[in-house]
Amino acid sequence: MRYAIVSDIHANLAALQAVLGEVGPADEVWCLGDIVGYGSEPDECVETIKQRASVCIPGNHDWACIGKIDIADFNGDAAAAIMWTQRRLSAPNLAYLDSLPETVTTGDFTLAHGSPREPIWEYIIYPGTAKANFAHFSTQVCLVGHTHLPVMFQEAKSAQKPGASCQVVPIELGNWQPIGRRRRIINPGSVGQPRDGIPWASYLLLDTSRMMLEYRRVPYPVEMTQRNMQKAGLPPRLYLRLGYGR
Repeated sequence: MRYAIVSDIHANLAALQAVLGEVGPADEVWCLGDIVGYGSEPDECVETIKQRASVCIPGNHDWACIGKIDIADFNGDAAAAIMWTQRRLSAPNLAYLDSLPETVTTGDFTLAHGSPREPIWEYIIYPGTAKANFAHFSTQVCLVGHTHLPVMFQEAKSAQKPGASCQVVPIELGNWQPIGRRRRIINPGSVGQPRDGIPWASYLLLDTSRMMLEYRRVPYPVEMTQRNMQKAGLPPRLYLRLGYGR
């Protein structure tokens, strides 16, 4: 079976449509959360994920929009976007966000937005944090989002040995890579607001029959998205950063 792994869409409909247009109808979609927040098409993005994703979990922005997280925990621009989003989500789509399970385990995969240890808020950016999180899931792979950075961490061979390091696995963009026998924490990057210096939407293809994965980037009309966000009155920093992927 082949799955498209998407995360951190952040109400960027054009980016989501570009990814789904490339994925095609034969693949299932797993969403790792933060469907909304920042962008100007929250209701449309939730509706699309409802129709297209077979598995979805919530992110911190999703929870903030339904009152499960205090908006005061966010920076000013993010909080302003959350309040704007709350006024534009339909009741059925708010209920959908509220219904999502915090984590999902299916086959060899655990899904969590932030981390298996703290599913909503923790960022796995550094090997040390990744290493600590391997104790918090039992499957071969944990799929996470939240950082907006495509990255793979691999458990060290001597995971139980004091001082054993966690390895960062190089990404071969556009090429199939084996997942391997050692456990991994894998982040597909962000569909709607990449932060690795590349503006294109980032996602991951996963072939479970071969235990292979492929990182992909897809161009989308960034300037149109920026204009839509500007017209919506969203904070300038949120749409300007789309142009340089930060």
